[in-house]
Parts: sequence; structure tokens; C-alpha cells
Amino acid sequence: MVKEKSVSEKKKIKVAVGLSGGVDSAVAAALLKKQGYEVIGVHLFCYDEGPYCTAPEDRKMAVRVAAHLKIPILVWDLHRQYRSKVIRYFFDEYKAGRTPNPDVVCNREIKFGIFMEKALRDLKVDHVATGHYARIKEDKDGFHLLRGVDESKDQSYFLYQLSQKQLEQIMFPIGGYTKKEVREIAQEINLPNKTRPDSQGICFIGPVPVAKFLRERLPAKSGPVVDSKGEIIGEHDGVWFFTEGQRHGFRLFKTTGLPLYVIGKDVKKNILTVGRGGEARVRQFEIEKPHWIGKLGDIKNVRIRHLGEILSAKLTGLKVTLKEPIFGVAPGQSAVFYGSTGSPRVAEEVLGGGVIREVNIL
Repeated sequence: MVKEKSVSEKKKIKVAVGLSGGVDSAVAAALLKKQGYEVIGVHLFCYDEGPYCTAPEDRKMAVRVAAHLKIPILVWDLHRQYRSKVIRYFFDEYKAGRTPNPDVVCNREIKFGIFMEKALRDLKVDHVATGHYARIKEDKDGFHLLRGVDESKDQSYFLYQLSQKQLEQIMFPIGGYTKKEVREIAQEINLPNKTRPDSQGICFIGPVPVAKFLRERLPAKSGPVVDSKGEIIGEHDGVWFFTEGQRHGFRLFKTTGLPLYVIGKDVKKNILTVGRGGEARVRQFEIEKPHWIGKLGDIKNVRIRHLGEILSAKLTGLKVTLKEPIFGVAPGQSAVFYGSTGSPRVAEEVLGGGVIREVNIL
């Protein structure tokens, strides 16, 4: 059954909902309409290249959802801005030997950048809403960004660059629901996309394998694979196609008997360094471009990838020290810090984060 939210005092509030064509944003719009808000759907057209792109189907479905819910819908063409702010960043970072997170940048620049600003300014709405699995709580200290209730769908990692001002005007209607419950609501109100599979892949692009996407734009360039002692033991097709912690894709002249992982890249010399399991572990790394959402709480936890384990850590200045070493920490990734809200759930609140600048291999 649809969960009721008490919003009797907000009957005339206007909300622009980003309708992607997927079931999550559709249910978000449906919940807001049921609660009495004046809902306007906005579909963002950002990318339409390649066989993996689902933009045409997404747009048609968003229009069908809006018709089903009897709400107006607008289609905004942001493909030029998406290309300059997200696609260019994606390839520039890989070319520089770093591992970017395009979804973090997409949320900052497109969804809660251009879309939010344009909706508030041109549509005169009071809030914008999306189908993110995250929550917002307000108290005497301001607004707090919390993880979504569904641990398997939580998207708070991508949202760490939001500000207090933005959180005041953002709504995440499905953040308190599980995916199963969202699907049940879609079935209950017979949404046209109720059985549509979840979207996969890069933000707005679709389920394209990253390696394939990179090889379409970046040139192959043969170079040596060396071990931690500098001895050449194999070859590769270009350091920009690899990320720290990766154990496939390079070619070895002879087998070592143990798996080898990427532990370093020299972009200028096109040298890929690999090491055994113990050599690939990281206990410390430094961040840059830190962003904090509100008052800093007690930082004891960090996450270095979407839906990755929330790790025990200590932040000193811009240096992060992990309680236990881990694999796969790469420059360019986002390190997102979590704190406790006093809830039974550990590390529930997103405090902020930064971009990993340098990694110290054990």
C-alpha cells in the first residue's frame, strides 16, 4: 500500500519533478501528487549517442507517465551542457590517469545545478524532486542528508556536494521506501513503466561498459607493465584504460602463480605498475576539493565507491587513515564521509567528502 505522509499545510506548494522515464522518479511524482502538491514533470534530454543509449525510450516513457498521472511535462534539452560538464570531465580525467565519478558531477552540474536553478527561476516552483534513494532531515542545526532506507539502492554517495541552501529546496520522496515497496506502489497505481528494468550504467548514457566507452574516444597506446621493483613483465594498451585495483586487461609475458593488481600509473611514460595482493592495499590517502554539507560531526567513516562498504577511518586535515587497509583506492574517486545521527543505523548522515588526490600504497 502507498504510505501516507502528512503535508496538509503544503497543499499549494509547487514541485518540479525530474521524470527520467524510470519507475523511481515516476513513483516520486505520484507520491507528491497524492500528498497534494502541484506537480510539474521535467524530462532532461542529455545524451543520444551509441547503441546503448536509451534516451528515445526514456523520453517516450516520461511523457506516458505524466499523462497517466495527469500532470504537465516539459522536455529540456541539456545535451550541450551535459557534454561540456560531464562527458568532457569523464574523458579528461581518464586521460590524465585518474578514475572519475561522472554520477557525482552529473548530480552537481546537471540535476542539482542547471535543472534545479532553471526550475526555481523559470517555473517558479518551491522545490525540485527526484527519484533518488536518499533522505533529508531538518532540525535546529539545519538540513541533514541521510542514506536511503534501502541499503541496496542508497544513492547518498553521489550527493555529497549538495549545500544547505539546496537541501532546503530538494525533496526525495522515495528515500524512505525500499525498492520492493516502490515497485508495489507502481503496480498499485498501474504506472505504464511499472515493470521497466532499473537503469544501469553512466548517468543519462545507459548500460555501456566503461572500457568500451573509453576505447571509442581514447587511443590505444602500447606500453610496459612493470612489477613493484620496476622489472618489465608484460604490456598494456594504454594506462588510461586501467584503474587501481584492476586485475585484468593487461598481458603478462609469464604467469606468476598469484593474481596481480594495478597499483600505479605513470601517464607521461605510459607505464602500468602491478603488484600482488599485499602490495595493492591502501591504508592512507589524501583528498582535495573538500565539501562539507553542514556542521562537521564526528567523522569516523568513509565510503570510496557507490554502495561500497562504509569503512572505519580518521580524517586529519586532508589525510584519511583507514582502520584496515583495502584494495582499489584510486585518485579521482570520491571519498564520502558519514557520521552518526543518533539513529540505530550506524553512519547514517552524509557529512561531505572530497576527491582522492594521492594514494599511499603499503
